[in-house]
Amino acid sequence: MPKKWTEPELWVAMNVYCRLPFGQFDKSNRHIQAVAERMGRTSSSLSMKLCNLASLDAYHQQRGVSGLKGASGLDRKVWNDFQEDWSTIAERSEAAFEALMQGQALMDTEPSKLPVAPEGPTEVQRLVKVRRVQDFFRKAILGSYESRCALTDLAVPELLIASHIIGWSDNEARRADPTNGICLNALHDKAFDRHLLTFDEDYRVMLSSALKSREAFEFQSQNFERLEGKPLRLPHRFLPDSVALAKHREKFAELN
Repeated sequence: MPKKWTEPELWVAMNVYCRLPFGQFDKSNRHIQAVAERMGRTSSSLSMKLCNLASLDAYHQQRGVSGLKGASGLDRKVWNDFQEDWSTIAERSEAAFEALMQGQALMDTEPSKLPVAPEGPTEVQRLVKVRRVQDFFRKAILGSYESRCALTDLAVPELLIASHIIGWSDNEARRADPTNGICLNALHDKAFDRHLLTFDEDYRVMLSSALKSREAFEFQSQNFERLEGKPLRLPHRFLPDSVALAKHREKFAELN
């Protein structure tokens, strides 16, 4: 009889779901094989679980992707837990993933006993939580955009940023929410962060007047002006939240 999945294992599965591009859920994927081995499961089992999670993803439901199977009640609970509180559950997910890959068995581990950063005022505890949330968010964004800039298709991870639409300091609850992010290269991330660049309702680039100066040098023209009106390359899951982008446009309008 197949072993039932535990909640900590599903946190790990969701972690893998978020970090891998959708087309890489095959049982032959080496990352899936490594995680499954640590879980004491087959790569086929983990691969199928990723497809079960994908069946809960509104984006894939809208696309009507064939081959996605129904999810269990616990799958739905964990999926909903993430949607309702990305920051908290993402931190637990990263903690569970770290524990598993360090050799701790999660099969019989109660969620309350996982090595999550304890509540408290110390700087070390705070930094552990922040690092886990940041790591989860970056992996989820780069995975959703296949490690390519959504504007330029630059595919050098070291030069890519998981850009927050609603800033990190502006809304703690959305810090790990993948729908609050876009994969941009370091230059365009900075422009987006400073509200010199934003996107309209159809995800097309809008530029501030400062980036469209008649006296702009060639570098500025090539890297900004030529992008105006260009549509954002959308991810294969976790579409940028339209409400968050509307708030970003409001700030853009105020400053420009």
